[in-house]
Amino acid sequence: MINKTLNKALFTGVSLLALATLAGCGEAENKDSKEQDALVEINKNPFPSTYKPLPSETTLITNVTLLDGVGGQMENASILLENGKITAVGTDISAPDGAKTIDGEGKWVTPGIVDAHSHLGVYATPDAHAHADGNEMTKPVTAAVWAEHSIWPQDPGFRRALAGGVTSMQILPGSANLVGGRSVTVKNLPNRTIQDMKFPDAPYGLKMACGENPKRVYGKKGGPMTRMGNVAGYRQAWIDAQAYKEQWEKYYDDYDAGKNPKAPKRDLANDTLAGVLDGDILVHMHCYRADEMVVMIDVMKEFNYQIASFQHGVEAYKIADKLAENNICSAMWADWWGFKMEAYDGIRENIPMVEQAGACAIVHSDSDQGIQRLNQEAAKALSDGQRAGIDISKAQAWTWLSANPAKSLGIFEQTGSLEVGKNADVVLWSADPFSTYAQAELVYIDGGLAFDRNNPGSWAVSDFELGQAGEGDQK
Repeated sequence: MINKTLNKALFTGVSLLALATLAGCGEAENKDSKEQDALVEINKNPFPSTYKPLPSETTLITNVTLLDGVGGQMENASILLENGKITAVGTDISAPDGAKTIDGEGKWVTPGIVDAHSHLGVYATPDAHAHADGNEMTKPVTAAVWAEHSIWPQDPGFRRALAGGVTSMQILPGSANLVGGRSVTVKNLPNRTIQDMKFPDAPYGLKMACGENPKRVYGKKGGPMTRMGNVAGYRQAWIDAQAYKEQWEKYYDDYDAGKNPKAPKRDLANDTLAGVLDGDILVHMHCYRADEMVVMIDVMKEFNYQIASFQHGVEAYKIADKLAENNICSAMWADWWGFKMEAYDGIRENIPMVEQAGACAIVHSDSDQGIQRLNQEAAKALSDGQRAGIDISKAQAWTWLSANPAKSLGIFEQTGSLEVGKNADVVLWSADPFSTYAQAELVYIDGGLAFDRNNPGSWAVSDFELGQAGEGDQK
């Protein structure tokens, strides 16, 4: 009787164990066979460019003095534009069948000007409070905002800049904040929407600002109110961005491992900052003083990102060697200084001294007026350097207006020089473009004639301007 009971108990235990094992196998099988949730991916380009070049015709410009934008000068030169590209540069080029030939005797040809610092569209003309959309002064770090969502394509400033030979530009938020938001690079071909103007595949930028501006704006708003407070604010923002980036990286790793993880919560500000840490977004930093630029280089190294340019760089001449060592451009004015304490120690030789040190020098505007005469700004800097004994050629000085800004914006593979295969962004000048009297006669963007000074009837006019001036005023 005891044996029979024992056997029954053993059989019952084994049966229960088997059932439990089978149930466990079933649960594992169900778990393994469960489909993963759809992968959550962040769209890094939710507002893609819809830019379309102007219609173009094969064009040969002959008998010009040509500055190639990368330091070369050629006399009695010709340049051939076909299908939106530069297809030949030299002194002995034959016109293809059907090509339009322009005799440029006594004239000069350069790459189109690239302005690395513009606020056209976000601070539009007429200068009214209603058009002031460049500074989101609600908190020190506003990395979530994008300049393109403030740009008014009807700004007449775009047309004025085109008449000055500007073919591309970076449009930035203002400098009130530690982190002001994303910038956007555009083709200066005015259109109905900013997407129609966006430079295809150009990387986004991130506007940041040092010094007095954030102090002034936030000193009475709870901070930062000091330069050390500014730096603490940058560092905390990068720490938060690092953590955000790591969360998403872990999510993707776990998903690839079949763990079916829950996606982190999206954060627009950290999307942008993480894009910088990933190397997809370029930092352009408003910074005047040499000591602050060096501090920002230290922060850059701490968080392993790259500053593409210091904007304004009034004291860049003091640390030009450090800029060269760290592959950072300095975008500068020729002679604007002294309007606040951090701009007090400016010198007229700033740009040529940065050039002499082997660093990347850029002439920029930061002005709806200055952008119309950037060739003259470069001329002033060139003459100031020569007067100080710094031997820089006109061909090298033109790099300040084309190749160097294009490099800082990540678009040099497409524009900024007159090299075969590049976009045909070309300006024909009436005279030496370093002359006060030179005018941009013809401006081509991707080979399409965007501006013809001798044909006022073809000039682009903002809808906003229609009816504001008579026909005679337009001429």
